[in-house]
Amino acid sequence: MKHTFLWIAAVMLAFSAPLSAGKHKKQPVNETPSQGQYVRCIAFYNLENLFDTIHDEGKNDYEYLPDGGNKWTALKYENKIKNMAYAVAQLGTDYDPRGATCVGVAEVENIGCLEDLCAEANSKYNRRLKPILIEGPDRRGVDVGFLYDTVLFKPASVHGHELKAHYADGGVIKTRLQLCVSGYLMGEGKPEKIHIIVNHWPSRYGGELASRPGRDTAAMLVKSICDSIYLKEPKAKIVIMGDLNDDPYNHSCAEVLKARKHREEVEPMGYFNTMWQMLDRGIGSLAYNGSWNLFDQIIINEPLMNEKLENGKWTYWKAQIFNKPFLTVQEGKDKGTPLRTTKAGVWQNGYGDHYPTMIYLIKQK
Repeated sequence: MKHTFLWIAAVMLAFSAPLSAGKHKKQPVNETPSQGQYVRCIAFYNLENLFDTIHDEGKNDYEYLPDGGNKWTALKYENKIKNMAYAVAQLGTDYDPRGATCVGVAEVENIGCLEDLCAEANSKYNRRLKPILIEGPDRRGVDVGFLYDTVLFKPASVHGHELKAHYADGGVIKTRLQLCVSGYLMGEGKPEKIHIIVNHWPSRYGGELASRPGRDTAAMLVKSICDSIYLKEPKAKIVIMGDLNDDPYNHSCAEVLKARKHREEVEPMGYFNTMWQMLDRGIGSLAYNGSWNLFDQIIINEPLMNEKLENGKWTYWKAQIFNKPFLTVQEGKDKGTPLRTTKAGVWQNGYGDHYPTMIYLIKQK
């Protein structure tokens, strides 16, 4: 039976004093960084059901047990870890051989899975990754997490924010925490603070329209987190990332969070959706029924977007969808779409049903 939603905001929103809109000068975007610039990558990746083979009490992980529907054996798990570690290790290497500085992840069963993934990436691909994960109340038992390069990023604080919302019948929406990791980008000069909020918003179960209020509430929660950061740090640099189960033009992103398509539309302390114009060009992060969606979004705030290069601080350069051939089906009716681990109960030894997304930051030497 389809649910009709009644939503309740998780926290009271903290509103900043109103500011007038302003036209902002666009930073130059070159195809390659100049000799006088450093580059960093910040990425997001939905790992598509990264479950181990052991039952976790209280979690609905039965499909991913050796005797479950997916016959999830140690061999399959080990191959999944190897595949995901390779993919994660490649993120950002188009412009920085050290790989991504930070990677938000979704659909992970527990911290042990991320520890296995990091151990594989570190030993096989010379990465220096360490994971963060806080267990949340999701009905399936999946969580969001965070991987970071231990040399290039130093965490200062970690908070998990619970979305408190209900169905119209009183049932609780059990979904993922919003994980806020605040820390410092190290190296290349003075350390600089940044706040990264990793999301996996409520699904479209019951249809996009009926389930919309759950994602609208999630957008309100992430906005309240940002407002709280702004109260302490008016010039804070913030990255909002995740599988939002909505496209950039949907109500939650465009109207509730007010993440804009064009840089010129962004007000002071507002938000810029780095992915929206890609979707307009027909480029997505996941395919469904023959069409593309771009649920895996990275949204940045105005101070990060408009930092002047001459200030010698990190500023937004450009965005990318990491749709490399090794992540993509090469033949058959699914040609050109993400190569999944399992489809219709058949193990494909692939990666996931979503492409990773990423942004690049630049800084003058």
